Amino acid sequence: MSDVAISVENVSMRFNLSKDKVIGLKEYIVKGLKRQLFYEEFWALRDVSFSVKKGEVFGIIGLNGAGKSTLLKIIAGVFKPTNGSVYVGGEISPLLELGAGFDPESSARDNVYMNGAMYGHTKKFMASKYREIIDFAELWDFEDVALKNFSSGMMGRLGFAVATSVQPDILIVDEILGVGDYKFMAKCEERINNMISNNTTVLLVTHNTDKIKEMCSRAVLLEKGQVVCVGDVDEVCKVYGG
Repeated sequence: MSDVAISVENVSMRFNLSKDKVIGLKEYIVKGLKRQLFYEEFWALRDVSFSVKKGEVFGIIGLNGAGKSTLLKIIAGVFKPTNGSVYVGGEISPLLELGAGFDPESSARDNVYMNGAMYGHTKKFMASKYREIIDFAELWDFEDVALKNFSSGMMGRLGFAVATSVQPDILIVDEILGVGDYKFMAKCEERINNMISNNTTVLLVTHNTDKIKEMCSRAVLLEKGQVVCVGDVDEVCKVYGG
């Protein structure tokens, strides 16, 4: 797999959805002990397979509920699939939910270091990147303000700046470019394009088929957790209807 960055083989993901409306922890425990909790199986993904080459920009498209976000979380290692396997060859930087893992009670400064640690970076390394991160996020006036006072856009800008402060082998982008005004979105796209030009493999999820066609050479179309088609981006978008 020397030329393969990501390989997804027969991946399925099942969730157990509770059919009971349980009020409170006590009732939940009592029903559990009495084996009176009932669940309904929900398969978010069924036998999904595709591969992505190193340096490729690969699109994932589908309607809401198609299983795109679940698939990305499996590739990023957040979820373990019920069945199947995933191979990831290299360091991965997932831009899934910007700001996830931030502490709202702590300042932007402290969250840069804490979030960096989540990506496996040392305090010394984050100190060397701190000025660049705050510059990019345009948050110098708010670096010592608790994140609970931030707007969602400000938090997204900080999350994007931290997540892209290094050049990963694989970048996962999930509908997150709307993290500020049009000028900041242009900065985000420029940074992602720089990573692409430096041979970073990119998984891009978006409902914008024009953006998929612009940036990707191949794509996969998901519908209700299953692969409809995978291949040339124009052909896949045509099937999708874009």
